[in-house]
Amino acid sequence: MSTLVIVIIVLALVFDYINGFHDAANSIATVVSTKVLTPLQAVLWAAMFNFVAFFIFKDHAVANTIAKTVIDNYITLPVILAGLIAAIFWNLLTWWYGIPSSSSHTLIGGFAGAALAHAYWVKGWVPFGEVVEMDKISKTVYFILLAPLIGMIISIFITLVTIRRNIFGKIALILVSSAALYFLFGSFRETKLEENLTKFYKVDKYKKELAKHPDDETVQKKYDKAVANYEVSKPFLKEYESKGADYVATQIGNTVELDYLVEGKLKDLVSKKLKLDKAKKDAFYDESLQPIVDEKMAMLDKCKPLFKNYSAVGADSTAHAVALMIGVTQIGDYEKFAKGFKVDIHKDLVKELDRADNRLLLMCIYAVIAIFILSYIYCEVVRTPTANRMANMFKKLQLLSSAAFSVGHGGNDAQKVMGIIGAALIANGTIADFKELPSWVPLACYAAIGLGTLSGGWKIIKTMGTKITKVTPLEGVSAETAGAMTLFMTEQMGIPVSTTHTITGAIIGVGATKRLSAVRWGVTRSLLIAWIITIPVSALVAGLSYLILGWCGI
Repeated sequence: MSTLVIVIIVLALVFDYINGFHDAANSIATVVSTKVLTPLQAVLWAAMFNFVAFFIFKDHAVANTIAKTVIDNYITLPVILAGLIAAIFWNLLTWWYGIPSSSSHTLIGGFAGAALAHAYWVKGWVPFGEVVEMDKISKTVYFILLAPLIGMIISIFITLVTIRRNIFGKIALILVSSAALYFLFGSFRETKLEENLTKFYKVDKYKKELAKHPDDETVQKKYDKAVANYEVSKPFLKEYESKGADYVATQIGNTVELDYLVEGKLKDLVSKKLKLDKAKKDAFYDESLQPIVDEKMAMLDKCKPLFKNYSAVGADSTAHAVALMIGVTQIGDYEKFAKGFKVDIHKDLVKELDRADNRLLLMCIYAVIAIFILSYIYCEVVRTPTANRMANMFKKLQLLSSAAFSVGHGGNDAQKVMGIIGAALIANGTIADFKELPSWVPLACYAAIGLGTLSGGWKIIKTMGTKITKVTPLEGVSAETAGAMTLFMTEQMGIPVSTTHTITGAIIGVGATKRLSAVRWGVTRSLLIAWIITIPVSALVAGLSYLILGWCGI
């Protein structure tokens, strides 16, 4: 691993740490403002549940989105470094002035801005759509407004349901909402299963290649085969919930010929060893390097017949033959290289399907709902209801709602740094694909954001907890629950949203249920301006950072 990669990983974790204390207020501002917890107790509580997210979110969909924000040809280590520098700068600046800007959008803007500067540096003017993935950028931009709006709507609903006096009507609405939630997350799971299956068959990859080379018959055949296999396999996904991933994978394996996928994995392994992708990227900028690419491609082509005999001769024999052909002679290098030849497609498919499983998350949400209902019944029906008793109940429930939001915050924001580190490892040739992300990366990212939260964010706590609207324990529960729900949904969709925007919208929603004048719209307008300028300013700073790094010879 190169020194520059190590520097990027360290800076990424520093950004994750800063993100933690920058966004600490998102999780704990309402808890502190309602005096449920002291600031110290609140940051300890939030930090713990930031890390708990590591055990709940396993699909890393948001991280994958971040990693693929920029087109592969323009992802270089200096680009990633410049993006991180810009993101850290803007985060620290907004934190210093107490502005709850989005760390997520800072990172995305920085990444895209540095890539654009890189493209201009080496190629001259390049259209925006040829440098960044427009569909991923557009989704992020849409949710600058949609995330707080969704949070606002959910918080208004929860507040209005809570203050209804008819206990049976209240419970009926909650049960109907729970049923809707079940079907909504079921739809998310079905969509993710289909998306992950297309990734498994590399449908999107071949589609992009076909768009670049529409007359290439070889690519057309690969694409047609991938689509055909997907269509044959898709009906089996309906049995995922009842019979599990192993059963679905077995049924697919008995129906679809998957040997070509083994060949594809072996090809990727050898390409990685030959550093073919790096050679192609270098040739993209310097045509004189194309002979090196041709040489490596010729070597890879010689290996292809060996891949086809994999099922007959086995992993060890194939690895030995390929190693001799491409010149892997050192014992240590060979042992590491040979491990990759032990391919289990069934296991890979099971893993890919299980990445869509959100049942644990749904169970956590239902647990929150159940505790809320039982607590309310106890205070409203079993015991004589009093204002003081209800206030105390909501104070206790705020512990639960703030914990849920902290889980959502950790699951959403830690993944963004995972995406950046993953992009750096791919650009360096350490891993071939995001699926190969080492296990230490998510662990380090969740730990960093948790430690950052422990450091607090006292300036922003004041803005979030008191300046937008005065928040009661009941309203705090509503805002935090709404924010958590929004983050859980967007994570399932793989959309990197701002936790800051989300909780701000939710707080505005609970304030608006009292009266519109209860919301300090002047403060809200200032926040909105900060949200809008974050991406372009981060992009500009990142572009300048990249140019400075280039002049410094990095």
